Amino acid sequence: MIVVHWLASATSGACRDRKMPVQRHIVVIPREDGGVELFPLKEWLRRNPEETPSGLDPTMSTSHQLRSGLRRMGWTMQQTPTEIRLVKPGAETLDIVDEVLGSDEDFQDNVGSAAFSLEYQLRDFLAANLAQVAVNGVHLRLYVDLTGREGIEYPTAVGPIDILAVDEKGSFFVFELKRANSHDHAVGQVARYMGWIRQTIGKDRDVFGVIVAKAISEKLRYAASVVPNLYLFEYDVEFHLRSANKIV
Repeated sequence: MIVVHWLASATSGACRDRKMPVQRHIVVIPREDGGVELFPLKEWLRRNPEETPSGLDPTMSTSHQLRSGLRRMGWTMQQTPTEIRLVKPGAETLDIVDEVLGSDEDFQDNVGSAAFSLEYQLRDFLAANLAQVAVNGVHLRLYVDLTGREGIEYPTAVGPIDILAVDEKGSFFVFELKRANSHDHAVGQVARYMGWIRQTIGKDRDVFGVIVAKAISEKLRYAASVVPNLYLFEYDVEFHLRSANKIV
């Protein structure tokens, strides 16, 4: 179990197991590798103004107005305890979203349970604290290739790897991160990346896969049980406030 602790300055009091913040409005875009990318609604519309509903403005209009306009254009809205997801028209796209992120119902058991709102937040936190994480009894560090590129969103011919790490022996560890629930689709993703590593930069080295998610589904456990060198981790997020009034 990976437990994340965040400490922040405050005037007084302590807080633990806080309620989740107001739901974020997120645009979900499928990737070519079978995964999905998540973008804040207004930011995505500013980058893609042609998708903005007629008569609305990505900056001046409210998120509620924008989502209503997108729904009139045929977009699908999915609601979880932490976010409002907007999905472009197309049954195939919606199926991919449900498979990778989970449907609305998949989140009901996690109401009140803190989680990273966006996948990049989990990725960046884990990458910055990789030395504190032990996998198979060994500690890891980010992989750095001959060009100096670090193993964060590491590009491959079969899609970007969330985190690519190595141990002291040079063995590779391929991380696939899911900021919420994880379905068995993740096994295919991480296996694809592991295969690419083994056939290219990881020849004659051990290659391991690591799936990190807020909750590991039973389907994923069964799928992973027949894949060698694949590890599953769930993470917890705990928030604490400590008094910072005293002048030292």
